[in-house]
Amino acid sequence: MGEPFDLRRAAQQRAMIGAPYDVAAMMLIFTAFIVGVFYCLDALHSERRDRSILFWKSLPVSDLTTVLSKATIPLVVLPVIIFAIIILLQFLMLLWSSAVLLSSGLAATTWTRFNLFQQSLILLYSLIVIALWHAPIYGWALLISGWARRATFLWAVLPLLAIGVLEKFAFDTSHFLSMLKNRVFDAGDTAFAFRPHHGLAIDSLAQLTPRRYVATPGLWIGLVVAAAFVALAVWQRRYRGPI
Repeated sequence: MGEPFDLRRAAQQRAMIGAPYDVAAMMLIFTAFIVGVFYCLDALHSERRDRSILFWKSLPVSDLTTVLSKATIPLVVLPVIIFAIIILLQFLMLLWSSAVLLSSGLAATTWTRFNLFQQSLILLYSLIVIALWHAPIYGWALLISGWARRATFLWAVLPLLAIGVLEKFAFDTSHFLSMLKNRVFDAGDTAFAFRPHHGLAIDSLAQLTPRRYVATPGLWIGLVVAAAFVALAVWQRRYRGPI
């Protein structure tokens, strides 16, 4: 009885110590997602609004290169920046926690219960998973950015809500809105093996399930849809001028 109790107690200690770090990381990741969406909504629209599209089109740079470079911001650049910020923040939090607990002799517990290197690998994997899962959202935002003359956010959101409302009235179902909810919030459903009674806590590399994630049809469908949106954004940029 003693050994299982000790294991449960150790797991509870890890969860308690890791909770503030997880909350800080999730807040920053969600912030990066919002920033990425609004960046994409403005990326192609702003160059038409300030007429800088005329300058960019005068350069020997293809529309494909231009659109892909803008797509890499939320898919690559922002995750890298957020990764660095979270690691630095968690390290500072670890130092601060150790300093606070030093007088009670529990400072070493913080370092043994929170493995910064392991958490860094989990964070890197999580950011890749989330970026790939959100790719169609960024692609849709880029497409609307290059098409709409104004109010890009409303043009991006209202048609999707209208489809959901029409489905509800016509068929009394909510499959489309459920699909949107899944695309926004459920990136980790197949990417991690969540343990019973531990919520969304990820404190072990054994909980990472990349094979199951890669085998998820929703991932590949989303990437195909994202590629289609980007291709349409490239095509329409060839014929779009200043607003």
